[in-house]
Amino acid sequence: MNIREVQRDDLQELLKIWEQSVRASHHFLSEQDIQSLRLIVRDQALPNLEIWVLCNDQAMPIGFMGLDGEKLEALFIAPSNFRQGGGQLMLQHARQLKGLLHVDVNEQNTDALQFYLSNGFHITSRSETDAQGQPFPLLHLHETAE
Repeated sequence: MNIREVQRDDLQELLKIWEQSVRASHHFLSEQDIQSLRLIVRDQALPNLEIWVLCNDQAMPIGFMGLDGEKLEALFIAPSNFRQGGGQLMLQHARQLKGLLHVDVNEQNTDALQFYLSNGFHITSRSETDAQGQPFPLLHLHETAE
């Protein structure tokens, strides 16, 4: 696996990866929630974040992350590539670029929460709603220097 900068031609594939990953991990979202978030990802997140693409050995995108300064705004892996080290590789890359990171995680996404906790993040606070004001509590996590 390797990581490269996003290319304009990647965006449709990254949106597919986002949707597959969300359907596999965000079981608390309704179909309407997913469709609403899809528009935000397509129209706001992908065009405005610093996007890095995780590729397999055939140079095909299998995941991506979006950064806004030291904040990890997005990290999504295609479900067929879950638990193969891609997420950790992306975190290492982000740390090399930005230093200590922080991230918000949906409280109901227990797999993602465990991933971040096992990779050096600590819960610092909680919000009752997500960034869109929806009733999906967020946990705010930060890394600390060891």
